[in-house]
Amino acid sequence: MKPLKLFIVMLVMVPLFTSCVFEEDPVIERGIILENALSDYDLWYVDIHSTTGTGEIPFLSRAFTISFVNNTLYANNNIVDIGYTGNGFGIPVGSYTTFDGLLRANHAIDGYQDFEVFQLSANQIRLYNYRENVSYYLMGYQSNNFDYDQLFYDNIEYFLQEYIAWEKTTTMGGISNPFDAENYLQFTPENNTTFYSSQDPFGTNIGILNWNYVGGYEIFDVIDSEDLKILTLHYDGGDIEEFELSVLNDETISLYQFNTGTTYEFSGRGFVQYLKSDTKKPAVRNRNRKRMKVKRRTKRKRNLK
Repeated sequence: MKPLKLFIVMLVMVPLFTSCVFEEDPVIERGIILENALSDYDLWYVDIHSTTGTGEIPFLSRAFTISFVNNTLYANNNIVDIGYTGNGFGIPVGSYTTFDGLLRANHAIDGYQDFEVFQLSANQIRLYNYRENVSYYLMGYQSNNFDYDQLFYDNIEYFLQEYIAWEKTTTMGGISNPFDAENYLQFTPENNTTFYSSQDPFGTNIGILNWNYVGGYEIFDVIDSEDLKILTLHYDGGDIEEFELSVLNDETISLYQFNTGTTYEFSGRGFVQYLKSDTKKPAVRNRNRKRMKVKRRTKRKRNLK
């Protein structure tokens, strides 16, 4: 059977759909069913990689999760502090209503957007905006069974962008090499392929860092490993550095350098919040970052030296 639309149709068409969509409980109004479907889950993960269509709804392209709570629309636009910000829901970004079986979102920046809602499975829905001709696919979860760790690895490029700079805090083992002198890394939100590095001394104000090197980077999935990535830095000068990348917590990453056997730890400096709200961390407004489909290549895990 095709996915079921969760919206009210014209009265003359009710008999056509009643037996298929609402056979179990035909007396419940369909608008109520839509409201319940949206609020039944604490978090809706926006699977950006499954998006189809030609247009875009900016607030959905920015969000990792959205939540529908008593007509208030919440979003987690950052990975950092996800699970804690707004009791896990994120920050309030607007309001929503359901009427005539449609979902209308009133976003604080993007304004009104209407969606048809299709139920694909018990915890998966499709939001279709006809004006932009775009569909977003959402997976519903309760807070206590949401895999926050996997969120970091599935969206690692965006996690790296959430700090203005990554400062080297620890160097362990290995042999001496040129990367020992590089104390800061930066991954910019303008695209998902450019990095900068700096040899400025530890403790330098991140606003005045001198970015000595620039290049492109690529992140690979690791075959048979869900909690490990491979990071390759391609310097404009021709040098290449390759690391196993692990997330230690929401402000610390570990880079294991294959060629030297050295492990570096970097801590995030200058948290960047997307769509400013009250937070304990310093925040800036940045409306330009959007999640895009990421197609990663894969590599096998290399033997540690």
